[in-house]
Amino acid sequence: MRLQVRREAGQAVDPLVPLTEPKETTAVTLDEIVYHRRVLVLDQAASEPVAVVCRRHGISRKTFYRWADRARRHGLAALMPKGRRRPAMPNATPPEMVEAVLAEAVARPTLGARRLLEHLEERGVVLSASGVQKLLRRHQLGRRAQRLAALASITAAHEGLVTRAGAEGPFGFCHFASRPGQVVALDAFYVGRLKGVGTVWQLTAVDTATRWAVAELITSSKDVAATVAFVDRVQERLEAIGIELTGVLSDNGPEFRPSFSAAMEARGITHHRTPPRSPDHNAVCERFQGIALDEFYRPAFHRQRFDRVVDLDTQFQRWLERYNTRRRNHGDFMRGRTPLTVLNSHR
Repeated sequence: MRLQVRREAGQAVDPLVPLTEPKETTAVTLDEIVYHRRVLVLDQAASEPVAVVCRRHGISRKTFYRWADRARRHGLAALMPKGRRRPAMPNATPPEMVEAVLAEAVARPTLGARRLLEHLEERGVVLSASGVQKLLRRHQLGRRAQRLAALASITAAHEGLVTRAGAEGPFGFCHFASRPGQVVALDAFYVGRLKGVGTVWQLTAVDTATRWAVAELITSSKDVAATVAFVDRVQERLEAIGIELTGVLSDNGPEFRPSFSAAMEARGITHHRTPPRSPDHNAVCERFQGIALDEFYRPAFHRQRFDRVVDLDTQFQRWLERYNTRRRNHGDFMRGRTPLTVLNSHR
């Protein structure tokens, strides 16, 4: 079948395309590109076999004949794609729930959709993780970088703060402990250098069996004496919740030198060391520090400026209390449990 297209001066007559070249450049929309391609297909089919034209343009002959019938009935203008309005969905998420999701996502920009569900439930919003992610993508907040940029923009509009994203936290495999207190992972985490405060370090201790975490912020040097004093305080806090500290695990940093091992031996605590250049062997502690960086430090430093380390530590301890008692961990070991839940199971 050959389609006869009305021609003028050897060219197909197109009511939507001017016969002369425009004097100035004009913007071309996506609908116009689709329209011109359809007209080109019909124009070529007037002098070549339909099967050859369809194969060249990657369309079926059924589609070609539909376009040809539409052009024969209503003219070439009918080949322009029809505008479509967004349908009104009766089961769409209510606007107030959408606002709650966006507010929580910007307030906690480093949390993913599944982690946001816990905070949304506290506000009475019950959605699935996939539903939350779809809402975030629809509002250009699907990626963490987009949510951080939104929080930074809001903060800059009110306080003029400008921040820079921190490095990603390390991840790795997890060690095993048969009971709480058997292996408590230790590490020192560099928080940053605050203006007027100095260098801030986070001393971290995480129980391998329960993932219960104890951490403190210090501005003094993280030497062996400071680390030993921190372990003494960790031992007291673990005893308060019924955990006997019998072993610690650390890397080979300067704060864990042989004098630290001697101090642990004097206290009846076994000191385990990871192999050199193997942060994965201390993955329990490294993972916690990555979580603290994503869920506390980055949002906190995007939200306000800290002139005193005590102010930062106060907010950090509140976040740490939630981590130990209410934050569900969805890793392979925890499987949606909190450290408090795992601790109660050992009891």
